[in-house]
Formats: sequence, C-alpha cells, structure tokens
Amino acid sequence: MNKDQIKAERKTLVMSLLAGLCGNATLSVLTSGAVSFSIFPVIAFALAVYCLYQEYLNKPMSEGTPAIAFACFLVGAFGYSAFLRAMAPEMGSNFLPLMITLGLLFWVTYKMGFMSTKTEA
Repeated sequence: MNKDQIKAERKTLVMSLLAGLCGNATLSVLTSGAVSFSIFPVIAFALAVYCLYQEYLNKPMSEGTPAIAFACFLVGAFGYSAFLRAMAPEMGSNFLPLMITLGLLFWVTYKMGFMSTKTEA
C-alpha cells in the first residue's frame, strides 16, 4: 500500500479496531462476572459496526485492506482481552492474548509500510 491508500483507509482501520474492542467489551459485559454491567459497550459496538458498514457502502476498499481491517479487529478484541485479564488476574493469564496482539500489530505495521527501511531524499 502506498501513502495515499493508507490515508484513505485509515478511517476503516480505526473503525475496525474500535469494533473489535467494543465487541469484546460487549461480550465480557454480558458473560463475565468480573466485569460490571454497563450498556455503553453495547451501544459503542453497535455504532462502530454501523459506521464501518456505512464506510464500506460509500467507498470501495483497495486491495489488501479487508485483511488488514480484520487484523485490526482482532487486535482490538485480543487487546481488550489482555487488558481485562491484567485487571482481573483471576480470569487467567494474559500472555497468549498479548502475544497475539503484538504479532498482529507487527504484521499490520509491516503491511502498511511503516516498517520499511527505504528512505527517499
């Protein structure tokens, strides 16, 4: 992806990250006893998915963006899981979600071209 495509797809990637984060928060609120109930993650998840769907309808995605968007969704989901397990250690270890999150983050930065060593003068 070149720099123009990255700027055009940034909103889609941020919205997919937010959808993953809010989706896992909604699941945790509804199923986990360690998290107190709140309606706000459910509302935020619905709004994030709606905005992501509207973005999909209005602008076509360039090649490679759906895979990166799905990776951003997983980064949000596993990142919230790692954060939740760090805050409530009785839920278990946060090592696996943290490693998956870091691996996906490195992959996303590589695919978006942030880790390239090529310099232009």
